[in-house]
Amino acid sequence: MTEDEKLALLKTILLTDDREYAESITHKINVLEEILRERHRLSEKVSPIIKEQLDDFTKNIPQNLGPAITESLKIQIENSKDEVVEALYPILGKMIKKYISQEIKVLSEQVNKTAKDTFSMQGIKRKMKSIFTGVSENEIIISDLGNAKVEQVFIIEKGSGILIGSFHLKETVDEDMISGMLTAIKGFVEDAFKQSNHDLQSIEYDLYEIHLHNFHKYYIATAVSGTFTETLENELENFNLEVSQEINKKNLLDSREALEELLLTRYSALKFSNQ
Repeated sequence: MTEDEKLALLKTILLTDDREYAESITHKINVLEEILRERHRLSEKVSPIIKEQLDDFTKNIPQNLGPAITESLKIQIENSKDEVVEALYPILGKMIKKYISQEIKVLSEQVNKTAKDTFSMQGIKRKMKSIFTGVSENEIIISDLGNAKVEQVFIIEKGSGILIGSFHLKETVDEDMISGMLTAIKGFVEDAFKQSNHDLQSIEYDLYEIHLHNFHKYYIATAVSGTFTETLENELENFNLEVSQEINKKNLLDSREALEELLLTRYSALKFSNQ
């Protein structure tokens, strides 16, 4: 074999390797391009389906997961009453403190406004009462403002502490938090004193007394401001009993809207015997 033939053979071998390598790279690039094109075509078909499924899932979350979440919360509150009290007490304490401060400010404004209303019929009666009794007008005003009044009512499921319905004269802090807190305190006190056959009946906090009236499936927590005597407490218990009978008769425990409409109608019209 001549030198030219050897050189031609070597060139053929080298060029063949280069061509095969180039063809291999080209093939891989073509495969990648096809995958990308196929992925784009697939995305156009699949994306609407995925979006529809996600929309349906989001829409049905309350219905599908709501009962499971509610049941989990019931179990958690029931098994961790002490932890619930410890976690919520500082937060709720600050909220209540702020609320009480605001109420004292409102009371002061009401006293000043009423005292300036001298020439009304109520003002004349108050002045005559002050003259004959020797009690200052401001003290009489505060006494009148101190009449017992139902500020808030909570219908709370026993054991779980879940809020079933509520009534309030003005906006308040998180009602679900309050109902859970009341149930935790109630359970803690009853367990601490080992009185399984007795129920906690009231909780006093500064200007308010929270009266607890127990029934079979739930209890009614009534927050009362002003002077709340034993006579008025008996009146409230009788009133709560009437409300409970109406709730049971109309099967309102499963209808929060109807229940709260009843609470609004009954408790907004409640007047104690000394008023």
